[in-house]
Amino acid sequence: MNHTSLPPDDRLNAFCQDSRAYLQGEDGGSLAGLTFAAKDIYDVKGHVTGGGNPDWKASQPAAEATAWAVEALVGAGATMVGKTHTDELTRGILGINAHYGTPLNPQAPGRVPGGSSSGSAAAVAGGLVDFALGSDTGGSVRIPASFCGLYGLRPTHGRISLEGMLLQAPSYDTVGWFARDPGLFARVGSVLLQTEIVPARPRRLVVAADAFEVADQGVRTALEPVVERLASLIGHSGRERLAPTSLSDWAAGQRVRASSEAWEVVKEWIDRMNPRMSFQVAESCLSGRSVTPEEVATALADRQEVMARMRTLLAGDTVVCLPTAPTLAPPRMQTMSERRPMTSRIVQLTCTAGTIGAPQINLPWAEAEGLPVGLSLIAAPGSDEMLIAFARQAAEILQIS
Repeated sequence: MNHTSLPPDDRLNAFCQDSRAYLQGEDGGSLAGLTFAAKDIYDVKGHVTGGGNPDWKASQPAAEATAWAVEALVGAGATMVGKTHTDELTRGILGINAHYGTPLNPQAPGRVPGGSSSGSAAAVAGGLVDFALGSDTGGSVRIPASFCGLYGLRPTHGRISLEGMLLQAPSYDTVGWFARDPGLFARVGSVLLQTEIVPARPRRLVVAADAFEVADQGVRTALEPVVERLASLIGHSGRERLAPTSLSDWAAGQRVRASSEAWEVVKEWIDRMNPRMSFQVAESCLSGRSVTPEEVATALADRQEVMARMRTLLAGDTVVCLPTAPTLAPPRMQTMSERRPMTSRIVQLTCTAGTIGAPQINLPWAEAEGLPVGLSLIAAPGSDEMLIAFARQAAEILQIS
């Protein structure tokens, strides 16, 4: 494949067909011989970063440098074969794009892949690449990982450089990645985190009772045996409610801060370009315009309370387990009115890690109705390596393929 080649046979509509971004992996390295794709928010020198919106792409110059995360992976020997679709400006959680279409979910035919890292998740789940880069602001790696049956991590905020990325809300944006195999997932993690992933095991497991209450009964039933096996493996476990009031309060605080930041990122472009956007994405972007400084100040104060609560709960190498998503991947043709309450429940499960800047990994170890169901583990900020190492170790011990 040469520099101008199109991405591989794309039966899943995972790849951006108007982009020929391709980077040959350097000789040698821990990822030599592997292929990967990058969500179309990562810069590649000489190419325009599209961000899932044609008017954004038409208004941007070609990148002058390649994103740090892409450079690191290519430097480790992996070959980037293309850019993948994203929800517009990463403002989505289901993988639906009104301009380029919704990538297919190979593990759940007829259902959405999850977003906004939809194309990357579909490409990995369908075996088009070995692994892929996504990003996670409010769940954009974790939810596709759950819906597509993949390992996916939202890392500690600030652990991996965001240089060369199209940002949404900088206080929440993180680099993330997907893989089908926990061993490969760890190898990629070593490169991106610039560390060695050595065997590690949490000392205590906390089952988040209120998070499980948010999920559908079918999801809870599918995850129960996985939780029991993890508790047995770790040795010490218990059940606690994360939020003193409700997870919906925690989600509301994140929504205020993230919406305000996201509006600051795009407001000049929206006012200047009056771009074509789907109703849902336009509504999401404009919602930040009405957030007041007083609301942001209240959300920041509430965040300190969430951080204090979770700091106590996660002390001593404790991990919290919860459903990654409250439902199975929903049907592609689900109506907007049906989606709205479901997406609100999704944020209740994704807001904790984002609010405190902690790592959260999806473990693709369960099914319901023949569809993937993900279980998440959250650890204290800076514990990324422990989560990755434990996922690999536990998969082997529990004989999970």
